[in-house]
Amino acid sequence: MNVPTIDIESVDIDAPMFEPSAFRLSDKQAEWCETARKLGKAKFAPRAPEYDREARFPTENYKDLYEAGLLALCVPERFGGGGAGYQSYALTAAEVGRYCGATALTWNMHVCSTLWSGPLADDLEMSPEDREAHERRRAIHYKRIVEDGAIYAQPFSEGGAAAAGGVAFSTEAVPVEGGWIVRGKKIFASLSGNANYYGVLCTETEPDGKKSRRNTLYLAVDANAKGVSVVGDWDPLGMRGTVSRTLLFDDVFVAEDEALMPRGLYFNAAANWPHMFMTLSPTYMGQAQAAYDFTVAYLRGEVPGMPPVKRRMYPTKQIAVAEMRIKLEQAKALWFQAITEARPNPSKDQVLRAWAAQYTVMEFANDIAQLAIRTCGGQSMLKSLPLERIYRDTRCGSLMLPWTAELCVDRIGKGALYEPGETDDE
Repeated sequence: MNVPTIDIESVDIDAPMFEPSAFRLSDKQAEWCETARKLGKAKFAPRAPEYDREARFPTENYKDLYEAGLLALCVPERFGGGGAGYQSYALTAAEVGRYCGATALTWNMHVCSTLWSGPLADDLEMSPEDREAHERRRAIHYKRIVEDGAIYAQPFSEGGAAAAGGVAFSTEAVPVEGGWIVRGKKIFASLSGNANYYGVLCTETEPDGKKSRRNTLYLAVDANAKGVSVVGDWDPLGMRGTVSRTLLFDDVFVAEDEALMPRGLYFNAAANWPHMFMTLSPTYMGQAQAAYDFTVAYLRGEVPGMPPVKRRMYPTKQIAVAEMRIKLEQAKALWFQAITEARPNPSKDQVLRAWAAQYTVMEFANDIAQLAIRTCGGQSMLKSLPLERIYRDTRCGSLMLPWTAELCVDRIGKGALYEPGETDDE
């Protein structure tokens, strides 16, 4: 890839999406977000068109993420990582998404393997024996990331209701001596063929063959293990650089120490830490900001490489930018509140707000991209400019499980009208 080598410290970076003093960010949070903006502007944004055009994984970006310490952002400090929590990750990921949606979305899959097994797991109840085993096992995974730059994926979808939490995962783990035999299939599996380990959500089968959501396991499967294969093409509308091809697991042996969570902990997390399923949203929050940023720069005649022609004096352009800004501020305010409230056992209002934030970000990001294209005019259709890619990428957000736009609306309506256990048969 012919992208000039740039010292990120010399980059004239963009203003932060969430100004540290206004949003009361810590110094460390501001530093992580600044690093993301530097990498994004200097390296991720220039590379993004080629990743999109070729539907190629952003390998070079992952090298930069590793060198900047961002692969280990949510690894607890005692294991050599950054020690970031949920809110810190979300803010940093939004800044990455501002410059390359595919990088931010795949980085989410990697970070969740450390976020879920790290600070999120620490918030949940475990027996002393499980906690001791988990501490030992996660040290193995974290060492791979911190010392070797290992990339973890998180294949989730299977084409049924499992990814939405409706039924048990079809991918199964059969207990054997020393571990499990895993068999099954994952679709839309981001990082397929590019991750070192796949964090597979699967169901541990009971002796009678029955499957229960309570028996969900979260296992790290070595990408080079016998029986692991990547199949199918990847030529989608958007998020092309995620390379989300189909993964097959054909009697793959997985050792006990490859468990990313103890037995029963994933089910516990899904029931009591619902914000864990909101981690796709930072990518689209960043994309919404990117569409707005480009439109303002374009109308001011400040897009690098283009003639400095101003188009800001037309009332129709001004009104459109105002509409974009209003949607952007609405999305940012609601989303920031939701990620700030992320915790175990949130209140009903906090869960409803999380669903509302997810829906708002996923829908508003594409709304803002549409307004940007209409406002910037014919040139915005050109692949030499980022708007058409942002439009395609943001159109995909509302489709993504486990919290699609439709599921969020359904859950908000039911949650507002019914208390737990209430029915219409009373």
